[in-house]
Amino acid sequence: MKQPLHRRQPTPGNPRVQRTRNRVLAVARELLPQVGPAGLTYALLAERAEVTRQTLYRHWPTRAALLFDLVLEGPGLGTYPEPGSDVGAVATAWLKSLRAGVSVPSVRTAALAVTAQADHDPDSARALVRIGEDRYAGFNRLLEPSGVEISEDEFTLLYGPVLARLFLDRGQVTDAFIDAVVAQWLTMLQCGDAPQDSA
Repeated sequence: MKQPLHRRQPTPGNPRVQRTRNRVLAVARELLPQVGPAGLTYALLAERAEVTRQTLYRHWPTRAALLFDLVLEGPGLGTYPEPGSDVGAVATAWLKSLRAGVSVPSVRTAALAVTAQADHDPDSARALVRIGEDRYAGFNRLLEPSGVEISEDEFTLLYGPVLARLFLDRGQVTDAFIDAVVAQWLTMLQCGDAPQDSA
């Protein structure tokens, strides 16, 4: 899968570079919930992570690129599900993984910041699109053993209720809520597979 233009990978064979990158992300995860997206300046992050600002810009040319990595990388994001042939079980495990991921304060703050900035910041808009594409492709990979491939609309109909409950309703996403979402989603998928009457 192609990397977004705003994201630059460190040299894979250099362990020192990877250690620096991991340290910076760990410090950013710690700081972000405390200072918020506006307070997470490269000056503060460089000071706390004991690196130069130049190092930060080499890895993350924009703040959106840094927030992107905070959403999709690192420890504490829950256990990502395994591929499986039972579509309902995969969907349930994936939604529980999503719930665990957005429960991490730095991930939640980074995701909300990228979303809030997307209307006026092209880098954030690209990062938001890339996050969606990454999760959509990842979910379809989990479904490969089942022989099912879902559309982007079907994917949105799966995760949408969970994000609405968390971010709009500010409510809890219980296992029972996830089970209800998956049951309704599976019904919708089955209706979509049914032959259409030619009236």
